[in-house]
Amino acid sequence: MKSGRLLPLIVACALFIENMDSTVISTSLPAIAEDLATDPIALKLALTTYMLALAVFIPISGWVADRFGARPTFMTAIGVFLLGSVACAASVSLETMVAARFLQGMGGALMVPVGRLVLLRTVPKSELVQALSWLTIPALIGPVVGPPLGGFITTYFDWRWIFLINLPIGVLGIVLAKRFIPDIREPSVPLDWIGFLLTGVGLALAMFGFSTMGRHLVSAPLSIGALAIGTAALIAYAWHARRHPHPLLDLGLFRLATYRAGVLGGSLFRIGVGATPFLLPLMLQLGFGLTPVESGMLTFVSAVGAMFMKTIAANVLKRYGFRNVLVFNALIASAMLCGFGLFRPTTPHVFIICTLLISGCFRSLQFTSLNAISYAEVDSPKMGQASSLAGMMQQLSLSMGVAIAGYVLEIVGLVAHRPSTDVHNFYVAFAVVGLLSASSAWMMWRLPRNAGAEMAGHAQPGQEIAEPKVEQRPAT
Repeated sequence: MKSGRLLPLIVACALFIENMDSTVISTSLPAIAEDLATDPIALKLALTTYMLALAVFIPISGWVADRFGARPTFMTAIGVFLLGSVACAASVSLETMVAARFLQGMGGALMVPVGRLVLLRTVPKSELVQALSWLTIPALIGPVVGPPLGGFITTYFDWRWIFLINLPIGVLGIVLAKRFIPDIREPSVPLDWIGFLLTGVGLALAMFGFSTMGRHLVSAPLSIGALAIGTAALIAYAWHARRHPHPLLDLGLFRLATYRAGVLGGSLFRIGVGATPFLLPLMLQLGFGLTPVESGMLTFVSAVGAMFMKTIAANVLKRYGFRNVLVFNALIASAMLCGFGLFRPTTPHVFIICTLLISGCFRSLQFTSLNAISYAEVDSPKMGQASSLAGMMQQLSLSMGVAIAGYVLEIVGLVAHRPSTDVHNFYVAFAVVGLLSASSAWMMWRLPRNAGAEMAGHAQPGQEIAEPKVEQRPAT
């Protein structure tokens, strides 16, 4: 029980500063845009760049942890993240903010995945759902505290302080990691440098091109060219991975039904949900005329609902099973996301708070279920690869969600001949991203009925999947 609770609470220090940082910046986007003299929609790059850095460097997190040890990697990653936080506070333009957020992402790319990897390798599968729940409860304090704190700082002080408030917590995380995190190492294979180059360049250029086609930072032809080159590099990696004995990302993991549904299906769900921290604060502040602190006092309740659900997620999964929860919960959570577009400036704040609170519960249950089912069939030696690939896909989908939301605002504004931040554009944007999230239910429906039964407490180890297991091996 100690390993199921103590380690998650320690790793949660990293999750706390990352989650608080992301929610704080979302609440402060309009104020940052005004101070940096840029379009609020353009600041989507500050969000997508961070997620892009995560996607680029997460694939090597497992190799780095195995090569240099989990403890020193975890401590160094927190230090890099804190350095990026200081750089964000010192930003004077959109370009410098984007660069600082990329530095933060480099630290986060190792910080959170390595901490999660420690859990995956030390906690028995029968206790994994509970361990993940304990891990995310303290981490969810960040999203609870972040919006009202960020709104308060932005309204009454200077937005730059929002990046400095996580420094003492990060230092505490380093101290606790040095004392308690085990220095876990696995025999490491040579790093697939060609694979890292192809995925890094491919993801960076593809997402940079996709995110900047709205005429932000660079010209449209340059954005299209970056997108084309990045896509070609990713296709080249798929060809390379089939021929390399130890590819950076083992695409053969997608042969596992539970991993495929948890990662690919989960990515569809996260595309829609990932847009919410970008859309909601902008709608409340630019569309409804609320102050940052008023906006933060509304949006934080979603994290309260998420925190509550984490405490009962294991019991819900045990009673209803992964497949049923993943299918029906995806539809409910997505419907509520579409419902955000029904908010109006005259909507009572009590109604908005109740909706966000209930939505946070369903969204949290989906995330916990997806994070657990992804590893139902993955053996311990493959956990590093599986965690890296899943983490990369998660951040990529969240980044795409923000980019897509920005494009919907701009396209609807262009078609309707009104500003991109007009309140009516947000109504359409929430409907689009909600439908994207709902499309994930189809992949969950294809899961075996008793998928993840061992994790849910319905079967003995090795009996969780009725259909024959797919052999785990690198793609050939």
